[in-house]
Amino acid sequence: MDYHPTFAISAAGMSLERTRVEVAALNLANAHTTQAAGQAAFTPMRVVAQASTGETFAALMDSDAAVATQLPTFRIEPAQVSPRKVQEPGHPLADAQGFVTYPGVDTATEMVTMMSATRAYEANVAAMNMARTMALKALDIGGQS
Repeated sequence: MDYHPTFAISAAGMSLERTRVEVAALNLANAHTTQAAGQAAFTPMRVVAQASTGETFAALMDSDAAVATQLPTFRIEPAQVSPRKVQEPGHPLADAQGFVTYPGVDTATEMVTMMSATRAYEANVAAMNMARTMALKALDIGGQS
């Protein structure tokens, strides 16, 4: 049995989840950055993942198509959120009305994203380890003739 597709699927999932953690960390790191009045503030990013086909899981399992062509794809794009304006008249980057512009980063959402991505990454590692164990067991069984 060929275990390469199983490893490819887990690797694709691990890559996606690693990217989600990196983007959430970037957003959290820039949550309190400011820009001078008139300049654009940091724009939070998000990871958008999608299946490469519109087929159902059952249809994919019944087809003879290579699994590697069915791997999910993802891209990083700016999140459509408005920046936060906070009244801080003494801040050196405050505008004429005393407002400072911060990125529209929701810290709670970013933390939840980071936790769920970490758990999904761990699940992909477990799947890869199980496939490895199965492959080694198959070699052991085959070698006992």
